Amino acid sequence: MNTQFLPVCQEDLEDRGCSSLDIILVTGDAYVDHPSYGAAVIGRVLENAGFKVGVIAQPDWRNPDDFLKLGKPKLFFGITAGNLDSALSNYSVHGQKRQKDDYSPGGKTGLRPNRATIVYANKVRECFPDVPLIIGGIEASLRRLAHYDYWSNEVRRSILVDSKADMLIYGMGEKATLEVAGLLKRGKAIQSINQIHGTVVVRNRTDKLTDYLTIPSFEEIQVDKNKFNEAFKIHYEESDPVRGKTIVQQHGNRVVVQFPPAAPLTTETLDQIYELPYARNWHPMYNETGGVPGFEIVRFSITSHRGCPGECSFCSLYAHQGRILQSRSKASILKEVRLLAQQKEFKGTITDIGGPTANLYQASCELWEKHGTCKHKKCLMPAQCPRLELGYDETVDLWKDVMKIPRVKHLFISSGLRYDLLIDKYSDKYLEALCKHHVSGLLKVAPEYDADTVLQLMNKPSFRIYEKFASRFAAMNKKLGKNQFLVNYFISAHPGSDLQSALDLSLYLIKMRMHPEQIQDFIPLPMTVSACIYHTGKHPFSGKTVTSLKSVRERKMARALIQYKQEKNKPLIIEALRELKRTDLIKLYCGRCEPENFKHIRKPDSPFLKHKKNRNDHKHKPY
Repeated sequence: MNTQFLPVCQEDLEDRGCSSLDIILVTGDAYVDHPSYGAAVIGRVLENAGFKVGVIAQPDWRNPDDFLKLGKPKLFFGITAGNLDSALSNYSVHGQKRQKDDYSPGGKTGLRPNRATIVYANKVRECFPDVPLIIGGIEASLRRLAHYDYWSNEVRRSILVDSKADMLIYGMGEKATLEVAGLLKRGKAIQSINQIHGTVVVRNRTDKLTDYLTIPSFEEIQVDKNKFNEAFKIHYEESDPVRGKTIVQQHGNRVVVQFPPAAPLTTETLDQIYELPYARNWHPMYNETGGVPGFEIVRFSITSHRGCPGECSFCSLYAHQGRILQSRSKASILKEVRLLAQQKEFKGTITDIGGPTANLYQASCELWEKHGTCKHKKCLMPAQCPRLELGYDETVDLWKDVMKIPRVKHLFISSGLRYDLLIDKYSDKYLEALCKHHVSGLLKVAPEYDADTVLQLMNKPSFRIYEKFASRFAAMNKKLGKNQFLVNYFISAHPGSDLQSALDLSLYLIKMRMHPEQIQDFIPLPMTVSACIYHTGKHPFSGKTVTSLKSVRERKMARALIQYKQEKNKPLIIEALRELKRTDLIKLYCGRCEPENFKHIRKPDSPFLKHKKNRNDHKHKPY
């Protein structure tokens, strides 16, 4: 196991006999040298290609010295907010500061700024005005064009414009980063680098571009929601590495140019990336604070594939990783298992082998390589496309071989599953192996909601499909003599839902004696279909009008109805029942008639829960 991290200070450079670096990466996360952390992956990929790379992790943006400690790089600074959008890391859906940051030492909050990509880029530019500046990571990827920003409730410019960086690399980034680094090393000016797939640049004119599409400008979509939908639709349909065209969007007197996505990585390349000499630990400088909490979740887990053809409307993974599946070889995964099993901290359990969707390992389509994904047809909705081949046999064989490795006692699958791909006889062997050997007692699935109208907007299968799977899961466990259960994930307040549908779901859960704990308040993430619907009030593809719960009060009530067992939610539930004129249900939810201490609960016209009439409280402006 490698124990040497990438340089983080001058002492590290001296130990390596290195006077200067080629590339310095600045990240909003603590430095964890593990393939689940984007900065670590890019750093190791560049190092493997012969570049000298250093890392500045969570610099104090108020102190220029933090950006100076590794000196001036010869080629460029690479900046990422980290594994999460910094707004998501710092704030809840209601704009409240989070109490814990799993990507920071000791879980401490406040170590990354709001809009970290922009802040870091501006600070680096102040310190090194002549060094090329490249931004990347999921925050930059999802904000690469003009976009709706939930946190300020406004349409913002491309983050490339606001950060004043020279280039943005979107998606997973390894391929484009290597290509750009190579060109800079050969002396090419960053302002003259064009046509690199997976990059975005800002230019004064378009006369040197070919085969591109122009979408409505930032100024247009800022004031016209129909133009916003038009821009989104074009961009979405062209987000394909094979058939996608270059996208151009005017921002004032300049243009933001997005070149098509980078080509999917081959199995051989993906294997090489995950087999690089990661230290597989947090940097020792965090030992005194107890390490980095988020690392413990992935310490003994393995990424088997990237990409997701599911295209859930609310999820950013298809926008960041793409729809085309890229799987590692069985040999590479087994090699990583052996490596993990040799660690002294290993207790015998591989906690996960998966990706965005666990049961899509080795899935493939004969069209992907030459034609890309279908422009007007989805891989899994309304049902699995006949061309999509699943890799269930290969997956079960992989599991069997993992269990043969010395010191491995258990292999559990913790990544989420597409339950709609586990309801026919073809999946029997997979489901039996999963339930028999690889469920820790609880299996994660995401029905998300029960109303089919909402599920259609989410691009998720009908609730009847979930019920069919739940029955199959129960029957399989009964056959195996297992006592195992489903952990069901739901989303509250997604566009198309309202208080009545939340009540309907709540009553269903009560009837089925289900008490969900895993509830996600809907967050409109930039460049997702759901965020587009939330902002414009229309579906960008069908044009149909869709309503959304936007006030904090309504959203809290919707969630409370779904989590009806929590005592703290009782006041909100009673408020919702009053609003819906269903006070007859108060006894059902509270176990008694309306108690004295709930007499102050708001009537439709009076304030409650800090809600004020006519308050525009869907605007959350933490920054």
